Amino acid sequence: MVLWLPERWNDMPRIDREKLVADVDELATTLKKLAVLIHEQPELRFQEHKACAWLSAAARDEGAEVEQNYKGLATSFRAQAQGGSAARVAILAEYDALPEIGHACGHNLIATGALGAFLALHRQQANLPGAVELLGTPAEEGGGGKIMLLERGAFSEVDAALMFHPFDRDLLTHPTLANTYVTLEFLGRPSHAAIAPWDGASALTAAMDTFRLIDSQRIHLRDGVRVHGFMTNGGQAVNIIPETAACEFSVRAFTAAEMDRARAVVERCARAAALASDVELKVTVRRGYRDMRNNETLAKRFGVHLEGLGRTPKFRDPTVGAGSTDMGDVSHAVPSIHGWLAICDQDQTTCHQREFAGCAKSERGLEAMLVAAKSLALLAADVLEDGELRRSALAEFQQLS
Repeated sequence: MVLWLPERWNDMPRIDREKLVADVDELATTLKKLAVLIHEQPELRFQEHKACAWLSAAARDEGAEVEQNYKGLATSFRAQAQGGSAARVAILAEYDALPEIGHACGHNLIATGALGAFLALHRQQANLPGAVELLGTPAEEGGGGKIMLLERGAFSEVDAALMFHPFDRDLLTHPTLANTYVTLEFLGRPSHAAIAPWDGASALTAAMDTFRLIDSQRIHLRDGVRVHGFMTNGGQAVNIIPETAACEFSVRAFTAAEMDRARAVVERCARAAALASDVELKVTVRRGYRDMRNNETLAKRFGVHLEGLGRTPKFRDPTVGAGSTDMGDVSHAVPSIHGWLAICDQDQTTCHQREFAGCAKSERGLEAMLVAAKSLALLAADVLEDGELRRSALAEFQQLS
């Protein structure tokens, strides 16, 4: 193992890099047990009361100051290790699960990896030239907990926001898509489906035609745009012309401008379908997430530490598809990284699949979590101690803003 160390030191107390790594190893049993516990008791967005309590208790047991119900979110928390005033680094934990398939996105590993990094740094609190905080960020799966925390000032004094995500390969940077949600509600006219179907106006027909029209427009969408939806209301009874029907679509793109163009296509298709079936349409747009601005300066340093721990990450891989995350919104506010670490073989499985959920509690997944904890701790130490690194990361961030 080769640890990267700054070339220049001053007379201030220094963070012991080798101790950071050793302390994560010392915490390994606790971190692994907690990762499995969160995995076995999955909680949906904004309902992560157990996971939030367990993570908070683990930080408190190490003597950290913990604030629960942080910024008014019941399942958020903040733990702090306060040193000097050089900088403030936030290490982000996610811990919500998916409906039916549980931790098929590996948030149990994200949470415990962040916890491990924080606890290792907290053990050297006296030597910290700045502050480190562990932020418990609920509801990444469609709830936007990080956005709520951002809007309430949680990141106002943060110099860098760091996290990792399980995947099928190691990547230092990877784009994510801006997204938004469009709910379409159709109101028609009921009638007996056998006696007088001609007297009815089918809301369901309009909803189904919307899907067909959107499919017909996919050839006109730019590469990387994703439009996918499902029926939330398909009628009330088989012998009634459906008076009401509804569907919801997620619209994603690499940029907000292209996302808005694709959303307009969806709305035009819905209006056309409603007109064809002579029904009314109500469109509701719900804010989603922004695209991810990977801070390459910080990502490259993260890669140095991964390599020192025996991993061989790629900087990026254009062959891999992209999803969306509320970390994207954070990355537009402060220099941020969202690195990816393999918990399975490449192309074996991927996020939101049942096999990936199994990998999230496998020994390989747990070991990857420990590597992430060490690398995040080492990177946070660099941000606190290396003013040139901070200035470079900030200059890159400002150039993209």
